Amino acid sequence: MSPSKDDISAFAVYSSKKSKRKRNRKSSTKTEETEDMFQAAEEPDVEEILSTDDDPSASSPCSVKDKRKRKKSNISFTVTSEQSRTPGAEIVDVEENSDDVLLIENATQGKKKKIVLNPENEENEDQEVIFQDFIRKKTNGVKLKRKPTKGMKKGTMVSEDSSVGQDVFIVEDVEDAEEDNYSGNSLVEGKKLFAWLINPVVPEVFFRNAWEKRPLHIKRGVPEYYKPIISTPDIDKMLRNYNVQFTKNLDVTSYSDGKRETHNPVGRALPSIVWDYYKNGCSVRLLNPQTFIPKLALLNSSLQEYFGCFVGANVYLTPPDSQGFAPHYDDIEAFILQVEGQKHWKLYPPKSESETLPRFSSGNFSQDEIGDPIMEITLKPGDLLYFPRGTIHQGRTVPGIHSLHVTLSCYQRNTWGDLMEKVITAAVRVAMEENIEFRRGLPQDYLNFMGVAHSDKSSTQRTDFIEKIKSLMAKLFDHAPIDAAVDQMGKQFIHDALPPMLTAEEKQFSCVGDGLRMGPNGEIISGGEITLDTKIKLLRAHVIRLVTEEDNVRVYHTMDNSFEYHREEPQYLEISFELAPAVEHLICSYPDFVKVSDLPLDSEEPKVIYFSAWFL
Repeated sequence: MSPSKDDISAFAVYSSKKSKRKRNRKSSTKTEETEDMFQAAEEPDVEEILSTDDDPSASSPCSVKDKRKRKKSNISFTVTSEQSRTPGAEIVDVEENSDDVLLIENATQGKKKKIVLNPENEENEDQEVIFQDFIRKKTNGVKLKRKPTKGMKKGTMVSEDSSVGQDVFIVEDVEDAEEDNYSGNSLVEGKKLFAWLINPVVPEVFFRNAWEKRPLHIKRGVPEYYKPIISTPDIDKMLRNYNVQFTKNLDVTSYSDGKRETHNPVGRALPSIVWDYYKNGCSVRLLNPQTFIPKLALLNSSLQEYFGCFVGANVYLTPPDSQGFAPHYDDIEAFILQVEGQKHWKLYPPKSESETLPRFSSGNFSQDEIGDPIMEITLKPGDLLYFPRGTIHQGRTVPGIHSLHVTLSCYQRNTWGDLMEKVITAAVRVAMEENIEFRRGLPQDYLNFMGVAHSDKSSTQRTDFIEKIKSLMAKLFDHAPIDAAVDQMGKQFIHDALPPMLTAEEKQFSCVGDGLRMGPNGEIISGGEITLDTKIKLLRAHVIRLVTEEDNVRVYHTMDNSFEYHREEPQYLEISFELAPAVEHLICSYPDFVKVSDLPLDSEEPKVIYFSAWFL
């Protein structure tokens, strides 16, 4: 049973700026108190220093302390620096001499920002004051200044020193952010959602500096940031309301004394059984939570539009002072969103170049096999941890505190090599049809000088044979159907993808909510009618893929996909070659509406007939 998609306002629950404005309204009554605190806070000697003793993540985060007097108040206070009053973000390396791991803490958007220094204290949630911080690189104290650079928005921070370029992320000015209005373009909305996910890091900077290169830890200090996505009560409600199955939808795991175990019974994961395992120290992993939790389905289906590939999610609930999984690496790009509690993470580099950006996940490693970590941090609510596929990792909860986090995954087998497999296979097939050179017979004696047994020998025959292969390989590109191969990648994405989560308006004006319907007493009530003046558009940029396969033209689509991965076979409509230009026009016109009369078809009548059948 899948969750209802009714009445879900797409993209609304992830609006960070809306929640920020709400907090600003709440704190507006404390303006006077805040101003008084500013005038009282005259002590300038405040610096960023590394915690080394008390914090289990002492190797990475940078904490704010006053050299003269540590503030004990549970409210917040103003931190300034007489030496450097440049607005921006404090950005430090995790290790003194490492360029491989970055950490962003108390990152702001280049202007004054409101923060709470003790965010875990609920009583102080709204007691915020302005925090004017500064930028400094830990290793050399290089300061950053405003400098317009091509491709950057106003307010972007860049370094005066070129040596900072490889180490420092750039933080975007919050005042230049776009409004939260739904644009009607799934590509734009997906990017906005991803920007919210990794805020304050700018997506373009993230892809340039971290993506597939190094881990990134964003220490946000906003405990409620990811709360709209999921909570422990949501999991309990899911177990009670849906037929959640062990192994298919949920795993119960443990890791102790170097041994990883799965404890799944057979059948339904009843809450009393699951919580009994949890009470006895087992971790709970939800394998496809978007099947039952609409907010996660909305998150993933929106992000997949931006990434152009399937975005999955696992949810991990771990009891205090325990670990559910052995050290391992995955075949996906991982974004860990800490929702509740805390978890201490250790990240390790790939063991070899062949295990960097791997195509498949590893088995379990022993502690002796993985060496020393390159990053060791404790995630707190609202924090994000990203690491590339191939990064060996393990996480353990701290004593007395549970952990709930979501792992978003993407880019599984979505590489140049995966595309090239399809390109080369198709190119050989086309070349065999079009070029007689590929159809000529092999030398009758080639088995006598080629093969592993002859690989160490030199001969004219071997040299000529290898040169012939090189020649054919060079000609192969001329026959490569690159677009058709890309369409095959797109077809796979369409099969993998979640169905779109539609807004109420989108439902009302599509085949989902419009068209013929049954009225009282068996009467059929007609809905909207498509005419030549009707304007139409695709619901999402990646909702369909037009694919030519042998003598057929098919439109693969995600509308009837399941929230459960690959539960359905690929869904498609078969159309005539005459209709294909009209579908191409719709694809290329997205996100704009197109009048039916403007579709490139030879006559007017097929336009109404075809698209009435499609949409109604």
